[in-house]
Amino acid sequence: MTKAVRYDEFGGIDVLRVDEVERPVPGDGQVLVRVKAAGINPSEAVIRTGALTDMFPSTFPSGQGSDLAGVIEEVGAGVDGFLPGDEVIGFSNKRASQAELALVEAGDLTRKPEKVPWEIAGGLYVVGVTAWGAVRSVSPQEGETVVISGAAGGVGSLAVQLARRTGATVIGLASESNHGWLRSHGVIPIAYGDGVADRIRATAPQGVDAFVDLYGGGYVELALALGVARERIDTIADFAAAAKYGVKTDGGTEAGPGAKILAELAALIADGHLEVPIAHVYPLAQVREAYTELERRHTHGKIVLRP
Repeated sequence: MTKAVRYDEFGGIDVLRVDEVERPVPGDGQVLVRVKAAGINPSEAVIRTGALTDMFPSTFPSGQGSDLAGVIEEVGAGVDGFLPGDEVIGFSNKRASQAELALVEAGDLTRKPEKVPWEIAGGLYVVGVTAWGAVRSVSPQEGETVVISGAAGGVGSLAVQLARRTGATVIGLASESNHGWLRSHGVIPIAYGDGVADRIRATAPQGVDAFVDLYGGGYVELALALGVARERIDTIADFAAAAKYGVKTDGGTEAGPGAKILAELAALIADGHLEVPIAHVYPLAQVREAYTELERRHTHGKIVLRP
């Protein structure tokens, strides 16, 4: 037997529990990973409430989680390139990563560089691929100015760094407690809230070329008011506004194969060119506490579970 996060019905944080379950057995093309770290994400909290059943139907009891990093325990038939004992980063499309053991398709794994800590590796997939896709969708160029809302969150803290790597000037909207971190990464911080449009115009009198919305709540309309072209606005949080105004909603596998992007991001981290802030690491048994912190929506960086 092994432990895994489960829930039997849609609902709030209180439906989550850690169960004893049967040890998974890898099938063709699959790998069994002993999870060392698994990230948690806002999308998982929304799926758990039942708000996205059309997009993400659930079968109960349901597991939870996509992000993971760990050590391979077994490989199934037809798996080439991985052996037991290999340290890997990957993701599960079966909502199964928040567990001691997880089955993963071999094509959804990449090797973990030695210099990348477990908690960073285990929380990398969703935020990393989302940030990569969102920044890529608006194509910031050297000499341009891009605004990113939610700039200090799990996705935002990576998106601002990836945008800076293009040579663009990056304005990050975040609470003042996170402004020091943003400045230390070459980002111009601006507080959100009343008057934000005027603060952006004063900071970027030449205008704004692109806008990445990672928070929702009116930022698509703000980007349009700032004169940003629709094709250079991307939101991963306000799909109603995206449909209304015809802006982009990229932020994921639109950027390319997930394992390939993971490998590139992990290499940047290992070489010291990309930082993944870790807000808090919880033991698996404290999954409810972890999601309580996540759902406050004021976290700087990534929250991770350690089985």
